[in-house]
Amino acid sequence: MSISQNLNTIKSQLPVHVTLVAVSKTKPVADLMEAYDTGQRIFGENKIQEMTDKWEVMPKDIEWHMIGHVQTNKVKYMAPYVSLIHGVDSLKLLQEINKQAAKNNRVIDCLLQVYIAEEESKFGLDEQELDEILNEIQQNKENYKNIRIVGLMGMATFTENQNQIEKEFKHLKMIFDKYKKLNTEHCQLNTLSMGMSGDYQLAISCGSTMVRIGSSIFGSR
Repeated sequence: MSISQNLNTIKSQLPVHVTLVAVSKTKPVADLMEAYDTGQRIFGENKIQEMTDKWEVMPKDIEWHMIGHVQTNKVKYMAPYVSLIHGVDSLKLLQEINKQAAKNNRVIDCLLQVYIAEEESKFGLDEQELDEILNEIQQNKENYKNIRIVGLMGMATFTENQNQIEKEFKHLKMIFDKYKKLNTEHCQLNTLSMGMSGDYQLAISCGSTMVRIGSSIFGSR
């Protein structure tokens, strides 16, 4: 199967309200262009340098999503163009994104990453930290004019146990529902990013509105 066939197959299975992020990390520009020519406009990368290199040479109507763990000192490289940062897991990082967005005269959309897995290796906020960050943004709006919290992101445990994955996805959906009534200029939670190649259908059934799919489109790495 070609990239375009894979992409069309997946798109035909996705409900209208679910956004597809094509995870293109480590893949050459030629592969991304095949997806682009098939109509894909949203690409997810996990390394800022690689994403920036691709952004420089590819069409400018692409939305670039940073889906990996973000180091504060690298934010400045993607601030001129990034559309959505998925893995915001600290107030310090959010403040740096705001600072760099301001320098570029932009407002950058962010998802707060919530820790839902039973694995130590995953990043993310616990519910108390999430609450504290959202309160901070609500109460000090002046300090966060250049970011917009548009939703939450989470990664389930890497396991074959579907019941456990489902439980974690449903837990994140419950947290999302609790906060989605927030509706200020810089906090409008309408995106729930969960689900990857192996579990996106389960994630959608649990309420995901954005899935990150790589190997099912581009083949294994």
